Amino acid sequence: MDNKDVNQEFLDFINSETVKMLANFSTDQTQQAFAQFNQQWQQLNQKDYSDPSSWLDSMFNIQKQQLALWSKLIEQSSTQTTPVIDSDQIEQVKEQIFEYIKKSYIATTGTLTEMAKNSGLEPHEQEKLNFYTKQYSEAMSPDNFAMTNPEVIQEAIDTKGQSLVNGLKNLMQDMEKGRISMTDESAFSLGENIATTEGAVVYENELFQLIHYKPQTTEVYAKPTLIIPPCINKYYILDLQPHNSFVNYCVEQAQNTFLISWVNPTKAQGHLSWDDYIENGVINAIDIVKKITSSNSINAVSWCVGGTLLASTLAILHHRKVKSVSSATFLTTLVDFAEPGEISVFIDEQQVEQLLSKAKTEGVLSGRQLATAFNLLRSRDLIWSYVVNNYLKGKQPAPFDILYWNGDSTNLPYEMYQFYITQMYLNNNLSKKNALTICGSPIDLTTIDIPCYFLSTIGDHIAPWKSTFKGTELMSGKIEFVLGASGHVAGVINPVSKNRRHYWVNGELDQGPEHWLESSTKREGSWWAHWRLWLNKRAGKKITAPTLGSESYEVIEPAPGRYVKVTLDDMS
Repeated sequence: MDNKDVNQEFLDFINSETVKMLANFSTDQTQQAFAQFNQQWQQLNQKDYSDPSSWLDSMFNIQKQQLALWSKLIEQSSTQTTPVIDSDQIEQVKEQIFEYIKKSYIATTGTLTEMAKNSGLEPHEQEKLNFYTKQYSEAMSPDNFAMTNPEVIQEAIDTKGQSLVNGLKNLMQDMEKGRISMTDESAFSLGENIATTEGAVVYENELFQLIHYKPQTTEVYAKPTLIIPPCINKYYILDLQPHNSFVNYCVEQAQNTFLISWVNPTKAQGHLSWDDYIENGVINAIDIVKKITSSNSINAVSWCVGGTLLASTLAILHHRKVKSVSSATFLTTLVDFAEPGEISVFIDEQQVEQLLSKAKTEGVLSGRQLATAFNLLRSRDLIWSYVVNNYLKGKQPAPFDILYWNGDSTNLPYEMYQFYITQMYLNNNLSKKNALTICGSPIDLTTIDIPCYFLSTIGDHIAPWKSTFKGTELMSGKIEFVLGASGHVAGVINPVSKNRRHYWVNGELDQGPEHWLESSTKREGSWWAHWRLWLNKRAGKKITAPTLGSESYEVIEPAPGRYVKVTLDDMS
């Protein structure tokens, strides 16, 4: 059946059979449709949730079957004749039926949620049950299916069925990619309109490339800034477009700025360990920056897992009696994992054992699997809204730099991930004095006595702010804690130029997070300006800005470098 036939048959179907189906739930076609719908959701509900990627595959397949069923109903309708129904009557029946479906859904999911809450399981199992009940409830929303979403039906009418054709095309493309498209990926290209801050790769090894950014001022602060991003994601979340680039802001503020660009590891690099990421990664980068700048120490800025690596590094350097870091900034960083937030539903011995077994076989923890797990934490916004928009309405997602970055996932080496998930999340050993030995040094975070700036965000579901606050109670240096608005990403990427949102400062420490917030002061705008003033006090005097390339090092290639451009698709 070509597109022209589909369009005509769809119009015939909408004008007659759809309304008949909605008005009379006893027809054979409707019974068949809802029987298949129910069977599919029963199959989905029985899937093994220990592998979120398999759940995503199931969702793709169900949407494919639903679109095929919808097309089949359209095709069948063309061979049937139905009486003419008054248009006002049609609208009234449609409104009644969709209102019924909506209320039925709310009542059913409300009952399911209440039953789950009162199941009396032990705390962790209760948390998992509540989470997956929510997942099931959000997934079975009438909005997510063509037959029960009036906006989808109207879109199909307005486009003469083309929206369904486009939706199936979008779905097939996403199935081939193995992920849901959240943005127009063709709108961005690294080094052209994203990750464009001028700089050069000045060092590389198996783990990372070191980028030195070109100064934009005639003078810079003598003490250089080294940015340590998370190795779970690519660094350019900190260097999106010029107007919202944290890296560009640092350079504009006369900071001599360097950044670690982590490798996207392949199976052959599965042996890389947490020790490697610190000794050959962070500590190595610190030494190179010191050598290039002829500085005795640096200011370190870290985010998320990058901050966990930095905290480990600082404890090691203290044990070695090396004073290479003058101050540390921790952006939404966990160092105490006792209460890691919603991600804990994926973390217990049984689930971790399954994940590690698969990761050991593959050499890496799949970046797609990791991304799906994080997306499930916000499934309504990061999964189902795109299912409706892309597949049911047949629309293309709009360009959005943060979502482009979100879809550009990275793997984690098996050895590194095994240490991280067991020692941090399962056992919370980083927060315990001398419970870990890393790079030959016992780890005691209380020995970290340099000035530290903690930025947390009040809506963070990956690193909850009350848990990140515990870092202020573990380290012994002068602490500055700031709480930003919004979440894990949007709360950090909050440029001064936009003057959006707000943040809290100057709360009283050492009496817990609730007291800190009660005693704090709310300020409008971005935390970036507050942090800049804090860092400038620790950046030394101004010196003549360096040029990229000198006798002490060579330029390997322009920023953003090769490592950040390697995608999971390149590895498949």
